[in-house]
Amino acid sequence: MKKWNPAMKLHELKQFGEYGGVNPSITDSATYTFMEAKTMTDTFHGETEGCFLYSRHWNPSNKYLSDALATMEGTEAGWVTASGMGAITCALLHGVNAGDHIVSSCTIYGGTFAFLHNYIKKFNIDVTFVNISDLDAVAKAMRPNTKILYTESLSNPLLQLANIPELKKIAHKHGAKLLVDNTFTPMILSPYHLGADVVIYSLTKFVNGKNDCVAGAICGSVDYINSLIDVNNGTAMLLGPVLDPLRSSSILKNLYTLGIRMKQHSHNALFLSKRLQESDFKVKYPGLPTHPDFPLFKQMMNEHFGFGGILSIDVGTAAKASAIMEDMQNSGIGYLAVSLGYFRTLFSNSGKSTSSEVPEDIQKEMGMSEGLIRFSMGLDIDIEHTSTIIVDILKKHLSK
Repeated sequence: MKKWNPAMKLHELKQFGEYGGVNPSITDSATYTFMEAKTMTDTFHGETEGCFLYSRHWNPSNKYLSDALATMEGTEAGWVTASGMGAITCALLHGVNAGDHIVSSCTIYGGTFAFLHNYIKKFNIDVTFVNISDLDAVAKAMRPNTKILYTESLSNPLLQLANIPELKKIAHKHGAKLLVDNTFTPMILSPYHLGADVVIYSLTKFVNGKNDCVAGAICGSVDYINSLIDVNNGTAMLLGPVLDPLRSSSILKNLYTLGIRMKQHSHNALFLSKRLQESDFKVKYPGLPTHPDFPLFKQMMNEHFGFGGILSIDVGTAAKASAIMEDMQNSGIGYLAVSLGYFRTLFSNSGKSTSSEVPEDIQKEMGMSEGLIRFSMGLDIDIEHTSTIIVDILKKHLSK
């Protein structure tokens, strides 16, 4: 399969403001006027092109960002939401009805796990969680009423890689759609070109890169996106997680530096991972040859963008993790904070934060240590100096 070049596709996209500005204009209108009543009626029925009805459905600023994301992913269309969870829940709910079944990776973001494990049951929708790396287990979990196979391209926080081409075969054999959350690996992996039907993002993270807003995105076919925002039956249209156009415009500008940023995030994560491995710490990073999914990652990844900015280390206990993280923050390494994709390094104890919705017994079953620290590497210029400080802090606390 020919590798996709998302950065080049974005570079080729031309979007101008209404007065010829190099940045598209921000449209802060909730509603839009029509010169003829029939055009409004036709727009309600989805029978017009280039007409905007109401910002919960479409507005020009959100359309610019959606088009750019679709260009990056290689999908026909996209739609942006007010949060990553807004994108995830809309995409999941849109693909099922009462009595249907979903198969999901068990190692996913805590909020997504809570939605699938707890919330969606009220709609009489059944969910089976599987080890997404065990393709036989995935296939056995599929049922005649399975409508969605859901996974993260690189799982949060265990950094388990999904074999998207093989998962596509399983999903399509059973008449289901493959939905992939690519939040951890934008530019690096292109799930649609690997076989996903729908690609989902929390734009809050790497895509925006500033941690100054919350947003999400759904990319897929024109028919899928149109059905998602249909005024009568569209899940996203009726639930209404619309993104503010000012935020949309800001994310669009940040999107064009994503490729450069991902290279530096990846460079720093790989450098630190090698240092940690050399010092015999329990580090997990998909760019290390010792990672079980390293060969598959090499096969699926796009060139030039590295293996991503996320790594983890296991320090044994939550108490040690807390002490280490506090020491790192006090030493200027970064911030003890949830989320990821920021220009400063962020670290958190996953089991007590972003994966705390996952019950402790299930955390243990999936192999998540209570002492797991997830690092989202920043854009540090002197990563050698940063790595030395981190290694010294770990040695100090783990030698006790």
